[in-house]
Amino acid sequence: MAILTGAAIFGQSGGPTSVINASAAGVFTEALKQGCITKVYGMAHGIRGALDEKFYDMSQEDPETFELMKTTPSSALGSVRYKLAKAEDNETDYLRLLEVFKKYDIRYFFYNGGNDSMDTCNKISKFMQKSGYEIRVMGVPKTIDNDLFGTDHCPGYGSAAKYIATSTSEVYHDARVYDTGMVTILEIMGRNAGWLTAAAQLATFNGSGPDLIYLPEKPFDMEDFLGKVEAIYKKNKNCIVAVSEGIRDKNGKYISEYGSDLAKTKDSFGHAQLGGLASTLANLCKERTGAKVRGIEFSLLQRAAAHLGSKTDVEESFMAGQEAVRAAVAGTTDHMVAFERDMSSGSYVCKTKLLNLSEVANTEKTVPLSWIKDDDSGLTQDFIDYALPLIQGESMPPMVNGLPKFAKLKKVFA
Repeated sequence: MAILTGAAIFGQSGGPTSVINASAAGVFTEALKQGCITKVYGMAHGIRGALDEKFYDMSQEDPETFELMKTTPSSALGSVRYKLAKAEDNETDYLRLLEVFKKYDIRYFFYNGGNDSMDTCNKISKFMQKSGYEIRVMGVPKTIDNDLFGTDHCPGYGSAAKYIATSTSEVYHDARVYDTGMVTILEIMGRNAGWLTAAAQLATFNGSGPDLIYLPEKPFDMEDFLGKVEAIYKKNKNCIVAVSEGIRDKNGKYISEYGSDLAKTKDSFGHAQLGGLASTLANLCKERTGAKVRGIEFSLLQRAAAHLGSKTDVEESFMAGQEAVRAAVAGTTDHMVAFERDMSSGSYVCKTKLLNLSEVANTEKTVPLSWIKDDDSGLTQDFIDYALPLIQGESMPPMVNGLPKFAKLKKVFA
């Protein structure tokens, strides 16, 4: 494969994570080392930055900033939810991208995100190939939802799972302070895949988890749920339930729609805006049991908790960024970096592999039904064995005056 010389551009897309910037640091530090990469740019707000010709010269940043990015949550470059039309329906965005790529001699395109972001990556790659413009396009995985097809797990999931398990354990102890008892509903992110909510099982493994866990992989039966909560509360004077925001009834209706109009609102990808599930279920439990109830929505906290990051997750996220650059420079295009679990030594080792973008785009990986207990009491040992290695090691930002120091980019426009 001939050496391709030109500039590289990188963008972040979709919901942030506590380690998404670790992947960005991996891309930037590796790209700046490569002799064939003449410039390294960072898109402002994902693909919109490329379309609007707003991107930063990453060579102007200090090496210390890249190191701080490893433990800085959220998307340092800014994110976006923007869906490219199919090129055969509307070429406007693609022709604009081609114009920008030619103007700045961009020959390497890296995009960091989940399912929808890989769809964007795939569309751009296919259009540029058809147009005859030589550019190497690589996807860098990211999503706390852990639902990307073909990869053992996703950067961001380990840290979010660690936060969820820890917070669930803390709530477990708080909910047992008073002698009056309580029903507590924990609402955890997850539209179609229950990987995040499943992480509450790690709290149970730790001796302080929920009584019931509900994932979107199985239809939710309201009457059965209320009956189980009532029985557990009568027996223990306490009940904790972990629920995925995306649970639906047998007809496919979101349970969050039972008490909220939020789910009627759609984003640019046609996804319903979910929320309010915890309070809806808490109110129904109060009517049924008469108990004191509390609905807790983990919300953005579960994806921004860099202070409780998994060291394993941080290191793997950085590695994903590095490997994307190395693969592109070596001649690969039209692929996403993925993780492969190697247990041949008897302990967990994470290796990388490459997946074709066409295989990854818009395909979701859900929790195996065989891992979900039939009585809704949680997950099997298979899940524990899967998730435990991903939350190992402690990572947190350096502290100054007792508070975390986060990266602050100069953001010098190209």
